[in-house]
Amino acid sequence: MWAELLPVGRSAASGGYRRFAWNSADAECRAWFEQQARSRGLTYELDRNGNQWAWLGDPRGQGAVVTGSHLDSVPDGGAFDGPLGVVSSFAALDELRARGAEFDKPLAIVNFGDEEGARFGVACIGSRLTAGVLSREAAYELRDADGLRLPDAMEKAGYDPTAIGADDERLARIGAFVELHVEQGRHLAEGQPVGVAGAIWPHGRWRFDFHGEANHAGTTRIEDRRDPMLTYANTVLAARKKARLAGALATFGKVAVEPNGTNAIASLVRGWLDSRAADERTLTELVAEIERAAAERGERDGVRVELTRESYTPVVDFDGPLRDRLAKLLDAPVLPTGAGHDAGILASAIPTAMLFVRNPTGVSHSPAEHAEEADCLAGVAALADVLEDLACQ
Repeated sequence: MWAELLPVGRSAASGGYRRFAWNSADAECRAWFEQQARSRGLTYELDRNGNQWAWLGDPRGQGAVVTGSHLDSVPDGGAFDGPLGVVSSFAALDELRARGAEFDKPLAIVNFGDEEGARFGVACIGSRLTAGVLSREAAYELRDADGLRLPDAMEKAGYDPTAIGADDERLARIGAFVELHVEQGRHLAEGQPVGVAGAIWPHGRWRFDFHGEANHAGTTRIEDRRDPMLTYANTVLAARKKARLAGALATFGKVAVEPNGTNAIASLVRGWLDSRAADERTLTELVAEIERAAAERGERDGVRVELTRESYTPVVDFDGPLRDRLAKLLDAPVLPTGAGHDAGILASAIPTAMLFVRNPTGVSHSPAEHAEEADCLAGVAALADVLEDLACQ
């Protein structure tokens, strides 16, 4: 399974992956998922939001145990973030069948769509829609870098966007969701190969629009310029400093410039801020300080600054009894994480938990992302034990 997925959507130039929602690489991943489901005799299902499901047992039964993750990537991302969880889910089912496990609850494997938000700017779109965290109306307004709306992209890829929205009836049938994921950090580096997630830091994405005045780079005096690039650059530095002082995280990882000419002063710079903190108050205060620093510098530069919050996820404490049950079953450490996941979105609606597989370098969202095969197999065994404990007699 791993070998089949490795070449899909991989850039020959960077070695990273470009599996974005509803593009051709995404279509290949989706076809792979469907084939894996059908080859195992599972009931394949596509829900109203484009998420893929593979069911063992009655899809309409109650108390279902669900596992899975996502197959999309960030721009030039690594091979493990998302796909490890999906591949491990199918492998864990194979392991349980080899053990002769007898299921007394429905079991499902899911591939949630557009978890990374690389195309439309909002993370976890598939699970957000399902949980009602993202409304149909708001989803219809999302556009990619080319101005194509989300529903139009879905339709172009052969999917019906008219039914997207909250899926309360589906969630009501799920008793627990467990997501396996490569660790995005090094808590496990010197310890056990598998850990259990305790909580997810609150996090969000904000778009800063710096409005200046386009002009000629070779004829406009320095004192006559209204250059938004200066304000943007100062804001990036301010964000780094203020995040460090707050013990939090702030990253400007995406930028768009208009008119984007070498010999032109920009008229507009858009910068996207990703910020995370251990608690919501710290995060709120940090973003406010960054906004204040941007506005103060903008006043000096003659640049108008606008801030738009594009997405936000509050602190997620995974279901305590389920978390403790899995930690005891696996004799595994409980770890915090600053990364968002589909499990974090669903946690407000159903009991959820996460397993982490050791990442020796801690590198993620990069082609250098890695986990050793032995640790991946330990993750499969751990997930199989968890599913057996939750779904079998």
